[in-house]
Amino acid sequence: MQLQKEELEKLDRKYRLNLINSISGIKPANLIATKSVDQKENVAIFSSVVHLGSDPAQLGFVMRPQSEVPRDTYPNIVETGCYTINQVPESLIKKAHYTSAKLKKGDSEFARMKLQQEYIGGFYAPFVKESQIKIGMKHLESIPLPNGCIFVVGTVELLAVPDAAVNALGQLDMAGVSGVGISGLNSYYGLSRLDTFPYVREGEIPDFE
Repeated sequence: MQLQKEELEKLDRKYRLNLINSISGIKPANLIATKSVDQKENVAIFSSVVHLGSDPAQLGFVMRPQSEVPRDTYPNIVETGCYTINQVPESLIKKAHYTSAKLKKGDSEFARMKLQQEYIGGFYAPFVKESQIKIGMKHLESIPLPNGCIFVVGTVELLAVPDAAVNALGQLDMAGVSGVGISGLNSYYGLSRLDTFPYVREGEIPDFE
């Protein structure tokens, strides 16, 4: 298959949606949880979380355009300044996927999808108890994108991971915690470590054939 921009634009809408959402490859599956100022909890699945820097520790993710009737996640982040990022394990993919449903404002996906919330270290927003990698975030900045989406930048305030999942170099074993990835909008993949390579220095590059 080879398509020019004009040909892509003529494709069936759903076909094009699935195709373009898949071409960036497998992305990390995370549940982002928040709590409103009136104490209502919310959680939704995202596949756009990316590393921005280690010092200070920052992560970002893409929020879809906010409609005239905004959903809970983004308003909660802006109003409280807090949210959590929770890696989705294999055992949780079905429940995690259905958090993408558009529930009525104020309805909790925790209750509807029977997910367990957990509070750690006095952090305001809830964590997903079943997740093995839990990250407490503080909202730093929201950057408007050309397509109407919002790039949300935050600083890492709290990190909770199993000791056994981190090696002596500080590297997380995503396969060991049964981490999953998302391709497109609704296809989930298990993760397995294929290899580990050293930090690359020019004088240590092998002679490739």
